[in-house]
Amino acid sequence: MLDGFADEGFADVWTPVAMSREVGREPYGLTVASERVVLFRDNQGRVQALHDRCPHRGVKLSLGKVGKDGCLECPFHGWRFGAGGACTHIPLNPMPEEKRQRFAATVFPVRERGGLIWLYTRPGAEAPDEPAVPPVMEQEGIHVWHYAETWNAHWTRAMENMLDSPHLPFVHRRTIGGPLWRRMKPDSKMEMEVHPTPTGFRTSWSLDGVTSAAGLEWLRPNGMAMHVPIPKRIMRLHMYCVPVDATHTRMMLVSTRDFLKLQPLAAVLDRYNKRILREDQAVVESSDPVEAPPVSEERSVATDRATLAFRRWYLERKKWGSRESSVTEAPLAS
Repeated sequence: MLDGFADEGFADVWTPVAMSREVGREPYGLTVASERVVLFRDNQGRVQALHDRCPHRGVKLSLGKVGKDGCLECPFHGWRFGAGGACTHIPLNPMPEEKRQRFAATVFPVRERGGLIWLYTRPGAEAPDEPAVPPVMEQEGIHVWHYAETWNAHWTRAMENMLDSPHLPFVHRRTIGGPLWRRMKPDSKMEMEVHPTPTGFRTSWSLDGVTSAAGLEWLRPNGMAMHVPIPKRIMRLHMYCVPVDATHTRMMLVSTRDFLKLQPLAAVLDRYNKRILREDQAVVESSDPVEAPPVSEERSVATDRATLAFRRWYLERKKWGSRESSVTEAPLAS
């Protein structure tokens, strides 16, 4: 196990880390939970993922190049690494293949699904399961739009924000929170429910006894799906809060819908979704402390049930490493 993943409560999980279009002919280096990773495509176009550290002298493999044989060449001494991290050539040191096996690079399980590159955060040849890719991302006839940017925030603060319905009429008053804002009265009451699912939980809420047709899902560990209610239409907004390090998070937005698929109207709606995302940025980046603290260190109320369920899961997981904890293990806020 690499320490960065464990320190962020992010060991042994599948997470998207890049958009497919970002990984072309050149190596693509990135940081996930303070650990360096390099992505590249072999000569069959398949994405490979390695620890961005040559086993020879520790330099970044992402500074190298991919040869015609689809192997990644280290920029320092020309060592070459292929699928599965296998060392395929060590210049000036001829040796049989079986001897080169001990010079392999550290490999990560990786998949390319739904226009995203998914990484399993434990080095090794196999993952115990497959990433939980939302089916709509691969559904025929669906317009899928990908966007990513980096915020100055810990991933837990960003994730809690994405699961927080009560902030909608305040932060998003001029966009998606407008209808809720107009219905609110000084004595309005919101009721929040959290329902465990195989991949996390879903939330539902009502305002003054009227249940919202919208809904949020937590896609463990760092994903959110918002179901936008449009009669006879499909619209889902997915957000993945990918830890870069202790103070930075890559926000990966995936919009899916079965209407307004052609330009220029598609671009208009996609820009609107980007605007909604950025409405959250200043608030999330202002969070103090930077990382979501223990529940007892902040004042919480009944409408915080969803964010507290996530926080308890995170803190329990971080305490005990990769052991899975259920969102129902601890009581939710009353």
